[in-house]
Amino acid sequence: MNSTDAGRRRPRVVVVGTGFAGYHCLRVLERRLPDADLVAVNPADYMLYVPLLPEVAGGALDPRHVAVPLRTKLPRTRTVLGSVTGIDLTDKTITAVDVEGRRKVLDWDRLVIASGSVTRLLSIPGVAKYAKGFKSIAESIYLRDHVLRQLELAEQSDDPAERGARTTFVVVGAGYTGTELVAQGKELTRHAGQDARWVLIDMAKRVLPNLSERLSGPARQILEKRGIEIRLETSVSEVTRTCARLTDGTEIPTRTVAWCVGVRPDPLVEPLNLPTTKGRLNTDRFLSVPDHPDVFAAGDVAAVPDLTRPGEITPMTAQHAQRQGRVAGINVAASLGVGRRRRYKHHDLGFVVDLGGWEAVANPLHVPLSGVPAKIVARAYHLLAMPANRLRVAFDWVADLLTRRLVVHFGLVPEEGISLAEADGPAKPQDRADGFAGSKAG
Repeated sequence: MNSTDAGRRRPRVVVVGTGFAGYHCLRVLERRLPDADLVAVNPADYMLYVPLLPEVAGGALDPRHVAVPLRTKLPRTRTVLGSVTGIDLTDKTITAVDVEGRRKVLDWDRLVIASGSVTRLLSIPGVAKYAKGFKSIAESIYLRDHVLRQLELAEQSDDPAERGARTTFVVVGAGYTGTELVAQGKELTRHAGQDARWVLIDMAKRVLPNLSERLSGPARQILEKRGIEIRLETSVSEVTRTCARLTDGTEIPTRTVAWCVGVRPDPLVEPLNLPTTKGRLNTDRFLSVPDHPDVFAAGDVAAVPDLTRPGEITPMTAQHAQRQGRVAGINVAASLGVGRRRRYKHHDLGFVVDLGGWEAVANPLHVPLSGVPAKIVARAYHLLAMPANRLRVAFDWVADLLTRRLVVHFGLVPEEGISLAEADGPAKPQDRADGFAGSKAG
């Protein structure tokens, strides 16, 4: 600690991660603690609106429009660009390393751990080396460029087998992200003038297994009507450079396997030796870490009691991360003598799943909708939920309806930079974003 730090009198609140939870926590803290020293530690200078990443990969949205700039939206917060490598609960410090490898130690009076989640890999041969991740802007841009590149390479080939493999795209995981990605991918290749083969694979018995059959059924019908193949109750047993082998013994020649199986909590909390549930840091109903009243946790990394379902913890969704972030901000301020603390309790008000074109499924207030009404609800929800760039996103949507998508690739993101093999270790800079698992309305 330097002399400047030793002489400061203002309480310092450090928030690790600026995903849904961290960002909304800081928004509250800026209003409630005007005299506090607010510090956000994150590898990027933006909050990523993850639910719209499939539309970025599909070419419907400009990547910049799903990135909420911290500099303008959090003017009182000092952003430290770096990845947290250690937390010392005794000395009340964190250690971060920036993109140039420089080490920095920050002390804190209150700490909010909201570092989110990282891609979950299974012990399947070839996945880490050959499958494509889908959790960041870089990965979504890479995947879009990769798909378009495969279409062009297929046109240049004289080998029918190679052309078939290059125009076959496999998406593993039929949850929110995988379902939206395969729908947007099909739209992208349609706009490119190619009748590409898209295959959606999952071990579950139905598409969108976390939703009721009143929504998963129509979603599957929409996908199959577009020619998307759905392979359920099966999974991938091996991925190679030229094919995906399934557990039912079949083999799909392909050069593209998108991995959307799910996420796991940021491993940053593992060395803390604190109680966890499914790898998530245990908290009480006020989002405080037991026996550490100065430490709070929210979002995907936190196992928050679900007061609407006694005995369970809240799921890892953007809906919960956003609201937990706000409550964490309120309770941090209360711990410093401003306001009263609040317990976290939220009833799900529904889901939205955008399926491209004029199609979607949704259940606002648990009323099942599909088609155009669901599409309107889905887009209205995202516009309300986005902290910024609403007008830009709306313009992109209007342009997508009235014009053909721009099917060009620039090759700006190298494959080495988004390797899934890296995702199974420490979190990559772009991976710290809460709420990736699903676009829940409410």
